[in-house]
Amino acid sequence: MNHIAGDTAALAANLRTLCDRHGSVAAVCRKLNVNRQQFNKYLSGAHVPSSANLRTIANFFGLSVPILFSDPEEFRTLIDGNFFHAMSTARHLPEFVNFLSNIVFDGSVQDSEILGVYDRYQFSSIYKGFILKSAFCLYRNNNFLQHYYIERFPSFDRPGRTEYVFKYYGFSFPVADRLFTADFEGIQSNELTFGVYAQVKRNAKRFMFGIASGIAANAFRQPYATKVALHYKGPGLLQRSHLKELTVIDRSDPGIPREVLQYLGDGSDMIQM
Repeated sequence: MNHIAGDTAALAANLRTLCDRHGSVAAVCRKLNVNRQQFNKYLSGAHVPSSANLRTIANFFGLSVPILFSDPEEFRTLIDGNFFHAMSTARHLPEFVNFLSNIVFDGSVQDSEILGVYDRYQFSSIYKGFILKSAFCLYRNNNFLQHYYIERFPSFDRPGRTEYVFKYYGFSFPVADRLFTADFEGIQSNELTFGVYAQVKRNAKRFMFGIASGIAANAFRQPYATKVALHYKGPGLLQRSHLKELTVIDRSDPGIPREVLQYLGDGSDMIQM
């Protein structure tokens, strides 16, 4: 791989950050099945991992390979749970403040009714006929509602391994008893998605059902529009335990709530262009 010295130094710093957040270097090497002496060379910046090892490391930590070479300060911001540096920058822009000032918000919505972690279900645009289970988090940042959600796709050739990870960050707007969302994908940085959801309170379980659409800058991720179901799991931010469950699953999977299956149907109404 032809990375400049600065990229190599960034990789080394980011690997040290990851190891600090995941116990000891020895523990990480054991889980990665990577030689400790070789890994120390990655940490010092003396060597860059092979393409195969880079993918192994990225998949283990739920990241993309390009993210591993990002600016260390930005990387620490991402890893430490403050996923929203870009959102924080955006909300200080005069254009964004002017935009928000023209929106009528529904102040009757209580945080306790909607904030927290959700299982997110939709039919996959990549694995046709399968349901994508991702993780969605809605939280408040000062006067703004913000959200992020994470998708993981298994490899076509090796289904037990994660091939792609996508992370979306955005703002949520409660308007007229509906929740509108707008976000962008932060790893490939080439996709915008939009959604509108309504709460469903027919039983003790908490759901939001809605429609999401997305459009990317390349042909790999086709534009789409599809039904999305959000199933409330609890308060707080996403944890590693939530991320372990992310994948694509068959519609017959018993872990999918009955209400979700009824809403999503068979996926035949999913629109792709």
